[in-house]
Amino acid sequence: MSSSLRRGALAAAALAISIASLAACAAGHDAQTLQIRPDNAATSVGPIKVQNAVVVTQPGTRTEGPAVVIATLFNTGKTDQTLDAISVEGDGTAQITPAQGSGKLTIPAHGSVIIGGKGNASAALPNPGSGLKDGNAQKVTFTFSQTGDVSLRALVVPAEGDFDKWGPSNIPAAPGDEASPSAAGR
Repeated sequence: MSSSLRRGALAAAALAISIASLAACAAGHDAQTLQIRPDNAATSVGPIKVQNAVVVTQPGTRTEGPAVVIATLFNTGKTDQTLDAISVEGDGTAQITPAQGSGKLTIPAHGSVIIGGKGNASAALPNPGSGLKDGNAQKVTFTFSQTGDVSLRALVVPAEGDFDKWGPSNIPAAPGDEASPSAAGR
């Protein structure tokens, strides 16, 4: 056998071994990659899943004024459920408004609802208490018609950067100024 054939055979064998060993790293039900979890508030109880829950406060260093709760709600059950309340520990209950119309916010069977952002349902905390501080993880409880309470700890962030289009729609006026809608047109 010539040396070039031997080198080719060795290279092919080395390539086959390396591919097999790399493929084994992510194989099976116990793969390391299945242990990676996103850095956001998420939980599930029965057919209800709450994902990406965040409390968004005023931009900048303002500590007064309204805040909002944003989240995505999933209902994997066979019947519709209504969201009866959202409460933030120490800061009261949010005013929930469906995207269309009025009344209760319904999460359809095998469907989802986004709370927060333009054109979606909203959950506003008009007068949050002093316990709402940017950077904290605040306990938020979602109360559903059939599932009951679903609680998690949601990060509190100001309406800046990635969250500038998700924050409260009205920024309180500075002394001597008039209140105005935010620049993002929420």
